[in-house]
Amino acid sequence: MSKIKLGVIGMSEGNGHPYSWSAIFNGYDAVAMKDCPFPVIPEYLSKQKFPEDSLAHLGTVTHVWCQDKAMAAHIAAAAKIPNVSESLQVMAGEVDAVLLARDDAENHYEMALPFLKVGLPVFIDKPLALSVADAHKIWAAQQYPNQVFSCSALRYARELLLTDTEKQNIGDIQLVEGSVMKKWETYGIHILEPLVAQLPQRGQLTAVKSMGSSYQKQVLVQWENVSGYFKTTGNTPCPLEVKFFGTRGNISKTFFDSFNAFKNSLAEFIQVIHHPEKNIPQLETLELVNILERGLA
Repeated sequence: MSKIKLGVIGMSEGNGHPYSWSAIFNGYDAVAMKDCPFPVIPEYLSKQKFPEDSLAHLGTVTHVWCQDKAMAAHIAAAAKIPNVSESLQVMAGEVDAVLLARDDAENHYEMALPFLKVGLPVFIDKPLALSVADAHKIWAAQQYPNQVFSCSALRYARELLLTDTEKQNIGDIQLVEGSVMKKWETYGIHILEPLVAQLPQRGQLTAVKSMGSSYQKQVLVQWENVSGYFKTTGNTPCPLEVKFFGTRGNISKTFFDSFNAFKNSLAEFIQVIHHPEKNIPQLETLELVNILERGLA
C-alpha cells in the first residue's frame, strides 16, 4: 500500500482538527504546538510516542490551506507540514487526497467541490451536512462512488463499543441515550453515530422530536425497534456519554481517548481510498443527517 500525500483544510470556529489530524500523520513540533489555540491537543499528543503511534506508514500531510494564511503557517509549523497552499485549486493539483477538517457543514460543499471535480478522495469532517438536500448535493458532485468519506471519529472510539460479553449481559437493546456538551449542529453527531452504528436491529426511522435551543437541545428519536434520547448541553459541563438499555440490563460508556478515535477514523479513510467498498453505507449517513436536520427544528 503506497503512502498518500494529503492536504488539510482548516479552520472553523472551535475546531482544532487541522492540528491534531495532521500531527497524527506527521508528528509535531513540541515548541510550535504549545501555541495551538486548543490546549487539549498538545496535552494528548504529548502522551503518545512518535513516530510509533503515528500513521506515517499510511500517509503524510504535505499541504495546508486556511482562510487565514498566518493560521495556516502556524498549523504547518506545529504539524511539520512542508507546504502552505495559496488556494484550494492549487492544493488540488498537488495532493492525492484531502482532509476537510472543518465542522462548519454549511461550507462543506463549496470547499470540497474543487477536489471532487478532479476525482480526489475527500474526508469531510462531521457532520457531512445539516440537511438531506445538502448531503445529496455533495454526493452528486462525486466523480465516482465512495469518493467522499465522512464520519464522527467517535464511531471508532473503542471505549464506546459494546463487547460481545456486554451485549449478552444487557440483552436486546430497546433504548439508547447520549449526552454531550456544545451545539447540536456540530456535536450531536458525536452521540448519534456511535450508537446508530451499533444498532443494526433498530429498524426504520419513524419519528424525531426536538425540544430546546441549539445549545440546550433534547431530541427524541424513534426507530421501529429502538428508542433514543439525545441531548446537547452547550457550555454546561457534561461528559460525552452513551447508554444502552436492554431486556436484561444496561451499561454506560464514557468517551475519553480523542487521539485514538481520530487515528482510527483517519486510518479508515486511507483504507477506503484503497478499498472504496469499505466505506460507511450512504443510507446510514443519510439517516444520521436526517436526524440532525429534524433535530434542528
